[in-house]
Amino acid sequence: MKAAIFNPTPTGPALNIKDVPHPALTPGHVILRVLACGVCRTDLHIFEGDLPPLRKDLILGHQIVGEIVEGATPELLIGTRVGVSWVGGTDGTCPFCKRNQENLCDNIVFTGYSIDGGYAEYASARAEFVHPLPSTLSDADIAPLLCAGMIGFRSVRVAGTQPGERVGLFGFGASASLVIQVLRHWKCEVYVSTRGEQHRKQAEQAGAKWVGAENDRPPVPLDRAVTFAPSGDVVVSALSSLRKGGIVAINAIHLDRMPQFDYDKLLWGERQIRSVANMTRDDARDFLRIAAEIGIHTQVRTFPLDNAAAALQAVKNETAEGPCVILP
Repeated sequence: MKAAIFNPTPTGPALNIKDVPHPALTPGHVILRVLACGVCRTDLHIFEGDLPPLRKDLILGHQIVGEIVEGATPELLIGTRVGVSWVGGTDGTCPFCKRNQENLCDNIVFTGYSIDGGYAEYASARAEFVHPLPSTLSDADIAPLLCAGMIGFRSVRVAGTQPGERVGLFGFGASASLVIQVLRHWKCEVYVSTRGEQHRKQAEQAGAKWVGAENDRPPVPLDRAVTFAPSGDVVVSALSSLRKGGIVAINAIHLDRMPQFDYDKLLWGERQIRSVANMTRDDARDFLRIAAEIGIHTQVRTFPLDNAAAALQAVKNETAEGPCVILP
């Protein structure tokens, strides 16, 4: 099969299109014909070395839409369309798994990072960690939901968001553009601070009550905030916008320096900062159900597999108006 193979090199990262062996079926797994694979900023963090390399000859991609072609079970028949996300497996036995916190598993497996992902024509996935998909969305439209959407949904949960609250989104890329649709469904007032005129325009079109530049403070105190930019400065900006008792959830797997801030002014008053780590299968099921109910909308830019490197570059440079998706 054809795949985009990532390797770090002394002169920089490389992503090469190669013919590689078709994945072999192993117990407890299914083989998927890849229909689409979303391109996530985490892929870029892996590619650029912000996350340390775990293996050579890696196939990136963890927002996989695929059709089961081998390894069917009574619940997952041949031809079933399923999604694969960032969490590709857990041990089920560690203290976190036993506490229903599988996203924190001590032996978690990451699709497109510790195991091969979906920048390819076929992929292997653990059967317990694939998600049957609603039929109402196309392959390309549903791919970004499988990480950008799910992790955004978990972020508003981690922030403790309740219907009707004032919620701030700091940064407005693929994840925020999806989660704002859930927040509006919950009748929340959404306030967006983000860089780039294009992102601010998208936030306005998505129904944000207020939109400002990255250094602008929302005009009212927020109940909750989610930061999407991998910047400690943005976390402090979000924290400074909270009411007493409010919560900031950090939606970033990698964060640059955290600047010093005034505890008395910004954190005191039982304000909280919480990190968001991965997602659970419950998050996936609940989000996909809501996405189908509200007819969540995505505006994607597609790339052929041969041009996977350009898709990563588009994510880096934020040149696409919506999420980027690879179509093998």
